[in-house]
Amino acid sequence: MANPTAAVESEVNSDGTACIRIHRPEAKNALNQQVREALAERFDAFAHDPDVRAVVLTGGDEFFVAGADIKEFATASAMEMYSRHAEYLWRAIAAFPKPVIAAVNGFALGGGCELAMHADIIIAGESARFGQPEVRLGLMPGAGGTQRLVRAVGKFNAMRMLLTGSPISAADALRMGLASEVVADNETLPRAQALASKLAALPPVAVAQIKEVVLAGADLPLDSALTLERKAFQLLFDTQDQKEGATAFFEKRSPVFEGK
Repeated sequence: MANPTAAVESEVNSDGTACIRIHRPEAKNALNQQVREALAERFDAFAHDPDVRAVVLTGGDEFFVAGADIKEFATASAMEMYSRHAEYLWRAIAAFPKPVIAAVNGFALGGGCELAMHADIIIAGESARFGQPEVRLGLMPGAGGTQRLVRAVGKFNAMRMLLTGSPISAADALRMGLASEVVADNETLPRAQALASKLAALPPVAVAQIKEVVLAGADLPLDSALTLERKAFQLLFDTQDQKEGATAFFEKRSPVFEGK
């Protein structure tokens, strides 16, 4: 259940969806160690919860996440940053096997932009602003910003964002491929929740296989990726949900998928 005093709130809904909300308004939702650990804990728990089939990740109305908490690293040494092993906490989100929809209003900067890029679908409000401003602090992105951004928007768009540190609008993010949809600010979370509910009603094994193959195949040669796709496709014919989907199609009714 949601806890209004927590840095990260979460709740599970009856439709098979869960919502994770970053709630640190006094710091513009900046990512500190507490928030990273809480996010990793929530994603790890929901990965193993059969009642959760899709997750919405969101922040506040003005700030999705303003970035990393500068107070935690302003005077840190390289060994101090290394010993924190933040990559282990990010891995819980990157390896999450179920669909993640980011509902982004306001600023998604630095670690906030990187966090949004860990999602599978990004619903952006018209006020959303995406950026990787680390260069302005004499730094560079350290949680996937140089790699996921290039894969999402291409070299030349990514280089402009990374080298200048300038944020882009929601409309530009949509045009470049960094957002899936742009909606009115008051529709961002409802749209993400509606989409999550739709995904939760689909066959969980097929959904998980699609996500796994897309992400794994992106870094493989085409022939290898196609082999991976073909094997996953064949595997799904051993699921009860595949038989239910075919039967429901012929019987002209809505299928009921149980994840088996």
